[in-house]
Order: sequence, then C-alpha cells, then structure tokens
Amino acid sequence: MCSYFSFARSGEKNKKEDPDMSGVVIEAETGKPMKDVNVTAYSTAKKERTTISSANGSFTLTDLKPGVYKFIFQKEGFEKVIREKMILKPCEGYQLNIQMSAEENIFDLVPSPLHFSGE
Repeated sequence: MCSYFSFARSGEKNKKEDPDMSGVVIEAETGKPMKDVNVTAYSTAKKERTTISSANGSFTLTDLKPGVYKFIFQKEGFEKVIREKMILKPCEGYQLNIQMSAEENIFDLVPSPLHFSGE
C-alpha cells in the first residue's frame, strides 16, 4: 500500500506512486561530502532526471517512473561512477550512497620522451 503525503499549501492528501532516489556523494579518500556532482538517471537509454549534489553531498531525484535504471555520477577531476540495473518499484523510496575517487593523471604514469632517447 502506498503512503499518503500531505501538502501544506492545499491541505489535500495525494497518493505517492512514483519512486524517489536520494543519497549522498562523498570523496573516497577523505570521506568528505562532495558538492556539485552531476547525478543523472537513465531508463532504457533515455535520460529521465538530472540533479546536482548539494554542499552536504546530498541529492534527490523525485517522481521517477517504476522500472530499471542506470545512475551516473560525474564531476570533473573524478572518476565517473555508474550504478546499473537498479530496479525501482512503485510506492518505494531508495537510498544510494556513492564514493567517488579522484582521476589518476595519465601523464604522471607515462615516461618522459627523454627516458627513451638514451641521453
């Protein structure tokens, strides 16, 4: 059975059927919340909702249609995090907590051209 939510403005009770996804994004190395992370929900390759994490790392995607989703978390300088095949059911809320790691700079891993010159 779905729960009922009351809205102060109208005073009416509305039946909440579509699921919501919320959670927190933190930096893996420090454990600190990450703000301005782009969070996107895809359903069968179609973008459904997008939001940005707040200063305390929290995000919410509301009124998602029931179904199978892929969630993508992106921020410049960090590795993209993808959570696939997440099944959202009617009348349920979901919590998804994410840890993001800084991208490795590939240029730090490649030897200098002088390394191969023999000089």
